[in-house]
Parts: sequence; structure tokens; C-alpha cells
Amino acid sequence: MIIITGANGFIGSCLVSKLNQEGFNDLVLVDAWNIPAKENNLRHKKFTACIERENFFKWLDENHRFVQFIFHIGAKTDTTLMDVDVFNHLNLHYTQQIWNKAIEYGLPVVYASSAATYGAGEWGYKDSHEIVPNLKPLNPYGESKNDFDKWALTQEKQPYFWAGLKFFNVYGPNEYHKGRMASVVFHAFNQIKEKGSMKLFRSHHPNFKDGEQLRDFVYVKDVVEVCYFLLHHRKNSGLYNLGSGKARTFNDLVTNTFKGLGLTPQISYIDTPLDIRANYQYFTEADMSKLKGIGYAKPFHTLEEGIADYVSNYLILGKYY
Repeated sequence: MIIITGANGFIGSCLVSKLNQEGFNDLVLVDAWNIPAKENNLRHKKFTACIERENFFKWLDENHRFVQFIFHIGAKTDTTLMDVDVFNHLNLHYTQQIWNKAIEYGLPVVYASSAATYGAGEWGYKDSHEIVPNLKPLNPYGESKNDFDKWALTQEKQPYFWAGLKFFNVYGPNEYHKGRMASVVFHAFNQIKEKGSMKLFRSHHPNFKDGEQLRDFVYVKDVVEVCYFLLHHRKNSGLYNLGSGKARTFNDLVTNTFKGLGLTPQISYIDTPLDIRANYQYFTEADMSKLKGIGYAKPFHTLEEGIADYVSNYLILGKYY
């Protein structure tokens, strides 16, 4: 029996699909089940039970002897939300409870950290444990993720295997419900379909031209492949970057979305909203040497490959993974 928290969300539901493809159907899915926009994410997928997020620990106390592994993917991921209490409850304290239960019951756990922990990148993007106390995230979301990473690294007692995955800019199927927090690929597809053109944020940094801001975009199918690898690896505990390892521009991303639709790019630029401008990241790129160093050898999708698959096999058809 495998636990997946956040199972009704973007990455969580894709992980359910990957596990089903590999023959794992005895899955217990944990989430808040009151969001109609997420209903299609799990349609046609196989699982054993759905547990309400706030009831999970009682359930685990009663059923831990049947559990093989915990994927803790659930989190509050809104980077514009300023309510620290919400992040402390869902991203910090809830994850601490999962950690302690994993120790108590001898369970391995993989949890979602975030590249938002790196802040403006003053310390680079290497997943070294030594730099974690020095990192300065740019928003409460990133702070909550880094707060847990810092806490985990100082714990004398740890699960026999654990991994915190620092997700970079993940895009791909099953993000229809995410609204403003959906990937730029998703927003570009919808804007292009509606207007035939795409507006990107203008650069407010002298070292970057408009649309040339660089991010590490990683396809969700690669993310769940890494999760599946760790399900079997179960050694070399620690924090791991999870990006493509190659920074690309937003212009590249949108140009490839136009290409997926068979259209000539029409890109213009608007000012970055004031509520995110001061904390905007102009460059992120995952150093992937640590994950590769423990034996992960599967190649990642290029931006061109990932967007082509996403647009043609999911967005155009309105399908789910």
C-alpha cells in the first residue's frame, strides 16, 4: 500500500497515473476533497481509498502495518499568498507530523520541497545541505518549504529513507484547476487559442531583455519518473533538485507553444504585476549532479519535447494524464 498526499492535485494525480502504469493499484490517496475543479484529475485511475487530509494521521495510526511508502506531495503552493499561518499549518507542521509518523512506523517518505527555497539565487542552485540555513526565500511559500528542510536536517531521528525534492518550474497535464498558479505553457495555450497572441511579463532587470528571463522548466512526466525511481532506490537520504538541469527563456517556452498549435509566434510584453515584481526570479537552473550521482540516468524531456507532448496529446484534446 502506497500513500500519496495531494493526490487530487497536479503532480499527485500524475504520480497516481505513473504508479498505475507500473502495476501499483493499492494506493491510498490523501487530500482535501472539496474542490470540484479537481474532480477529473483522478478519473479512470485505480486506487484503494480516499482519505480526508485532516483525518489522515488517525487513519495511519490504525493502518500503518499495511503501508509500504509515503509520497507527501500535498502542499499549499500559492506563491502570492501572504498568510504565514496557512503555510505553517499545511507545509511545515503537517509535514513534521508525517516525518514523525514515518519514524514511528518505520516508513520511507519522499516529500515535496521547492526551488522557491533558493530565493533570488544568491547561493546558487546546488542541492547542498550546507547552504540550506543561509537561503532567503522570496515569499511565505518558499519560507515554509525551507523551514521544513532546515528542521529535517537538524533532526537526530530520521526516517530510514527520506528525500525532499526541490521541484523547479513543473508544467504538464492535470494542471487545469490551478488558475493563476498554472504553468506559463498552460496560460500561453489558452491565450493563444483565444486571441492568437501571447503577452509575457516585461523584464524589470537591466541584465535581461523582455521575455529572456530564464527558468528551469521540467515536464511533470519526468518528475514522476524520479519519484518512481526513489520508490525502489530507498537509500542516500537527503535533499534533491528536480528540474531539467537546463534554463530556458520564456520566449522559448511560448514559441514552442505556438509551434505545437501550428501557428506563427505573436508575442508582446506587459509590466510584471506589482504584487510579484519585487520578488520575481530572473534565473533558475537546477544542478542535477546529486540525483544523477545516486544512479538516476533516465534523460529528461527537452523543452521542445515536453511542450510538444503536452500541447498535442493533452491541451488540444482536453485530456488528462
